[in-house]
Amino acid sequence: MNDRMQQGYVYVLTEPEGQNFDPDFTPDLTPAEMLALGVFGGKYMTDCTDEFPAKWFADAKLSKTRDAQLNFFGIEASQPLSVWRAKGWIHPDDPRGWFQWYCRYYLGRRMPDEDARQIGRWKAMKRHVAQVRRNCDPCDWACRPRQRQALLQWGYDSRGI
Repeated sequence: MNDRMQQGYVYVLTEPEGQNFDPDFTPDLTPAEMLALGVFGGKYMTDCTDEFPAKWFADAKLSKTRDAQLNFFGIEASQPLSVWRAKGWIHPDDPRGWFQWYCRYYLGRRMPDEDARQIGRWKAMKRHVAQVRRNCDPCDWACRPRQRQALLQWGYDSRGI
């Protein structure tokens, strides 16, 4: 086991990095791949890079300010954190939301109730995969770019659908 700390929050890593995921949770992309592809306008992880492996940020597209052009599809596809908070989607241990949870889960942190909730939210995004497949020619990145960008931000590789 390994302890990690970020801004006073300490958590224990109980699984090896990138292994022993819940069988219902099979993201296409690792956190490092997501950051390299351009997610969240490059702003999402800029204040906590020390918490995560440096290799995750080697090719990351980051910015001091949110810049939709850094997103793979060059389009804004996120709701403000204030919306997530208002809807009750934010767990106090992961104040930045789903991607922070995923990064910590990927590292090996497990919180059974929260993991089940977040995996359920991740699974619900599959409906967007079906919508892109139903409405777009394969790999037509101009078709539904906002939806494709949102899928990237949930660990689905929408470039090939």
